[in-house]
Amino acid sequence: MFAELNELLDASPQRPETGKFTLLRDTRTDGSFLVHHFLSFYLRAGCKVCFVALLQSFSHYNIIAQKLGVSLTAAKERGQLVFLEGLKSCLDLLFGEEEEQSGQPSPLQFIREVSASNLKALFDFVRTSLTPTGSDSWKSPVLLVDDLSVLLSLGATPVAVLDFIHYCRVAVCSQLKLGAHCCLVLLFQGNIVVLVHSNEDSEDEENELVVNSLCHHSDLILWVEGLATGFCKDVHGQIKIIRRLSLELAAEQDRVQIYQYKIQDKNVTFFARGLSAAVL
Repeated sequence: MFAELNELLDASPQRPETGKFTLLRDTRTDGSFLVHHFLSFYLRAGCKVCFVALLQSFSHYNIIAQKLGVSLTAAKERGQLVFLEGLKSCLDLLFGEEEEQSGQPSPLQFIREVSASNLKALFDFVRTSLTPTGSDSWKSPVLLVDDLSVLLSLGATPVAVLDFIHYCRVAVCSQLKLGAHCCLVLLFQGNIVVLVHSNEDSEDEENELVVNSLCHHSDLILWVEGLATGFCKDVHGQIKIIRRLSLELAAEQDRVQIYQYKIQDKNVTFFARGLSAAVL
């Protein structure tokens, strides 16, 4: 499984952290293996997960999840997983086959509108999906997005995308409650994990604006990069783990760890740079 990554992140399925915004960023390579890790991790931890999947089909994620020992079909049936299949929803909307459910518009309704500056329907879908009910016995709620860059490709503006993430953080990562002396007390409750593609040499200024803005507000950044020297069968890339300590303690510097990795069928192996088994 991804036990090595859990050790690097000090993460435990028995006691997952809450109130965290994790940014998955990839450059010159595919960082989707991190999405599969976090999806299986939070489902195994007993969390309620809303998965906004804009890049692949449900069957694609389900096949990989089964290799990791998790059934997405079973998670959906027991109400633990709420899955938005973005590809299907977009096609249905574009060809006029999307039907409103429970009197609510499609979460991706904005692609039909003249001004794609309003992602309120998508936010309402996330909030409704993760709002606990009396019969829920799940742990903290989790929003997982794969990948946020697709919203820009569908016509959403950078401001709309950043506003969507901001409101999701307020709704998912924290909860305002009235404490003693009528003071508002902020209680952390859930997590958000978002994947974005980036290329520092790209001319896509809107995407880079979103990526850079999210980096400034993330608690944890997992930045996956392809090797500068090109393809290697024994080393598939490097991952930079950035813990944003400066968000909590102004005097602290962010802690950065860099590892190289190799993706296998059911696992990912991490090692220090230059210490691949093929080299030693």
